[in-house]
Amino acid sequence: MTGRHGRPGTGLLVIGDVVTDVVARYGTPLAHGTDTAAEIRTLPGGSGANAACWAAHTGCADVRLLAGVGADARDWHAERLRRAGVRARLVVDARAPTATVVCLVDATAERTLLTDSGAALRLSPAVWSPELLDGVGRLHLSGYLFFADTSRPLALAALASALERGVPVSVDPASAGFLKELGADRFLAAVEGAETLLPNADEARLLTGLPHPADAAAELSRRVPVAVVTLGGDGALVAERGAVTARVPASPARAVDSTGAGDAFTGAFLAARLGGADPARAARAGCRAGARAVEIPGGRPAPAPAPE
Repeated sequence: MTGRHGRPGTGLLVIGDVVTDVVARYGTPLAHGTDTAAEIRTLPGGSGANAACWAAHTGCADVRLLAGVGADARDWHAERLRRAGVRARLVVDARAPTATVVCLVDATAERTLLTDSGAALRLSPAVWSPELLDGVGRLHLSGYLFFADTSRPLALAALASALERGVPVSVDPASAGFLKELGADRFLAAVEGAETLLPNADEARLLTGLPHPADAAAELSRRVPVAVVTLGGDGALVAERGAVTARVPASPARAVDSTGAGDAFTGAFLAARLGGADPARAARAGCRAGARAVEIPGGRPAPAPAPE
């Protein structure tokens, strides 16, 4: 991991999405065509932003975020990220609102997402500069960037710059639904050169066509040096060089909302890797963060209190 002029970098740069989450938790089946009682909260979210916040929360002292927002919620998100310890560069899009996701969370803590990507996937290569990697030891790309024609060139430009500088790159495939629309072959071709892939089990199956997560993890590790497949309540699998090298159990948790659990895993995993942990030890840190994430509403750790 090297920064500018070959010096080791210690920072984490995340390029991804900032989202306003509307989280609706309900305990009974949805009543079609009428009311269902729910607890509803508006919270800051986004896969990339969540991962950045969890990386800062779990010990990474230099976490940076590049993301697109609308003018409607820029200040609110900027303040929440600052309080989380993330140095955010939020690019305001004058033609689109901040992305919004409605998270429907049922009694089992499973979530279903209704997504309006808004400004999140309208970032273009014009906002990219290789100097954004100065002092960076790892670059993480949210997979959502690869699903839109506007933001995909930005992701590819950042990936190319990181490879040129010798900065390892990780990618979270992000969404089984959007991944299926794009196609596994196109996605894998786009992320060629990445050091680490961080799919969940459904995404790993889609990327490989293999039904068993362990087989899928092993296959993905023939495409990238490290593949880490998250399994929810069953922990995670680490694969390297075509074989599963670690099976990490989940940490105990009383789940209330699974929103952002994968982002928490990613953030803690990357913070641990920057701290010198091998993939298996980093995956254990990720599982601990994922367990904490499912015990709280929304996708982020509690921020520092606002100044009075």
